[in-house]
Amino acid sequence: MAKTKPTIKIHNVETGEIIERDMTTEEILEIEAKAEKDAQLKAEAEAKAEAKAALLEQLGITEEQAKLLLS
Repeated sequence: MAKTKPTIKIHNVETGEIIERDMTTEEILEIEAKAEKDAQLKAEAEAKAEAKAALLEQLGITEEQAKLLLS
């Protein structure tokens, strides 16, 4: 199966004209970079949540109890 290039649809709401064109290499790289950054942020958030859960377990308290202590 041939790999097709991603496309962009531009809809002019004033005229109703719809233009569909292939994405440029720069646009594709931008989307890939954003996806990579999003995956990195998600992994960091998951690691932070796991570390927080491990700390709460070490302390033997619940998240609600920690919130009470810190308020």
